[in-house]
Amino acid sequence: MINKTKPAGTAKLEINGTTYDLPILSGSLGPDVIDVKKLYGQAGVFTLDPGFTSTASCESQITFIDGDEGILLHRGYPIDELADQSGYLEVCYLLLNGKLPTQTEFKSFAKEVTQHTLLHTQMDRFFDGFRRDSHPMAMLTGTVGALSAFYPSSMDSSDPEERRLASIRLIAKMPTLAARIYKYAVGQPFVNPRNDLSYAENFLRMCFSVPAEEYKISPTLAKAMDRFFILHADHEQNASTSTVRLAGSSGAHPYAAIAAGVASLWGPSHGGANEACLNMLQEIGSVDRIPEFIARAKDKDDPFRLMGFGHRVYKNYDPRAKVMQQTAHEVLDELGVRDTPILKVAMELEKIALEDDYFIEKKLYPNVDFYSGIILDAMGFPTEMFTVLFALARTVGWVSQLNEMIEDPTQRIGRPRQIYTGEAKRSFVPVNQRG
Repeated sequence: MINKTKPAGTAKLEINGTTYDLPILSGSLGPDVIDVKKLYGQAGVFTLDPGFTSTASCESQITFIDGDEGILLHRGYPIDELADQSGYLEVCYLLLNGKLPTQTEFKSFAKEVTQHTLLHTQMDRFFDGFRRDSHPMAMLTGTVGALSAFYPSSMDSSDPEERRLASIRLIAKMPTLAARIYKYAVGQPFVNPRNDLSYAENFLRMCFSVPAEEYKISPTLAKAMDRFFILHADHEQNASTSTVRLAGSSGAHPYAAIAAGVASLWGPSHGGANEACLNMLQEIGSVDRIPEFIARAKDKDDPFRLMGFGHRVYKNYDPRAKVMQQTAHEVLDELGVRDTPILKVAMELEKIALEDDYFIEKKLYPNVDFYSGIILDAMGFPTEMFTVLFALARTVGWVSQLNEMIEDPTQRIGRPRQIYTGEAKRSFVPVNQRG
């Protein structure tokens, strides 16, 4: 990775009468940053930024987000253009390699991914150790980490070919793992991948086909699944991506680093948001109860909040939500399920959020989690599987970010600082002398 930041001036910081010059750096897009990496060495102080919301942890050339303007770019390409005109595997190539593939390059890449979709037969025995009611994300965390045992050579992160091969394997095997997790949970036999199907088609077949009958693939549902994967492929330095980078900075096995990302994604404030959104829709239950919950959402003294509306990063309409909104309506029309109580609630909530002055003023637009939960539920996935599908899609972002970090000559093992507020130094008193 070639560092591309440019000097953009100097910030002056005065501490106890002494002035320190801090470089200001500029990227290709977004706000300038103040470089504080030498501050502690020069001034003996460091910065406090809980959640790192005002701190850049790295330089990256993969994804750019402008939350105020509602912009999301992958390697410079707008997300809506990619979702409308590209496919998930092409986006994978783009994120991994920094450019769109030629026809020959894409054909070779897609073929290689297809050739790595099978799991080692001993991997299937892992599932026998899980309870049938285990949360799917618990099983995914365990099985992704277990891949480390089957590919010990991938531990050599200094070898570019090993990194490339590990990336291909993870992208290829994650759908197979996810489908096995679903099948195990519902008590159906595992379905092996088929090399003549697209990435999304193959995944849907592994999830929903059964030996008793032929599975007919719906082009509409396959397209919706592919779009879901594209829209969740990467999202800059979020919690799970930062976790992958932090774990990988120690030199951990790449499969272990990705497993750490899966664990981070599990949280309801991150990957579990679409699951929480559907649970909320089920709690509301019927359209006639919507005013009650809207009133609660507007009440400052009520802790209840509407899931699936607004976003920590986007203060405008989430650009992914616009694409997912169109996809949701296509899926509902294809399946003819608009009349279910949950979907009626969802559609009415969407209408209110786009018209109500309170939601518009607060910029609480329906986000990607709102629509993706509706789509996945309509397609037949249980809510517990939603975050697994998110992890499947995000795998390419994680491995792209991990590879970029390893190739960055300035990368160091992650070591955030703290401000200590505990007890000062005190002497130990033996237990028999304590009152």
